[in-house]
Amino acid sequence: MRKDIEIPKTKNVHIVAVKEWDEDFTGQQWNVYLVNDREDEISTVLVLSRGKSEDRKTSTLRHGLGNIPAKTASKVEFIPTEVLGFTNEYLVTFFAENKLFERKFIFGPNSISEENVVEIPVLESDGILAK
Repeated sequence: MRKDIEIPKTKNVHIVAVKEWDEDFTGQQWNVYLVNDREDEISTVLVLSRGKSEDRKTSTLRHGLGNIPAKTASKVEFIPTEVLGFTNEYLVTFFAENKLFERKFIFGPNSISEENVVEIPVLESDGILAK
């Protein structure tokens, strides 16, 4: 029975952190985006985010992003500097090709920093790709 269950591989969908100017805080802040680098739309996108360290953890947040067209990105949340030293997890689920896809993305402790930036597809800016 287990061999009959198909678990599709999630490809070309990424969680990224990008440092951007924030008018409210009048400074550079890290924002987390879900990037759909697929050739098709993904629908009913849900993102669960949480952070933890050895002795503390954050609240679990749930974000309903709806449908995300091909080759676009959608902002998930702002990530405060106080939790950059935590392990930050993002669990993403969505529908595509009449199947349910799921994947966990992780930013390791202190991995969101200026030293780790790379070019991000679709957003055409520099940022951090979650593993």
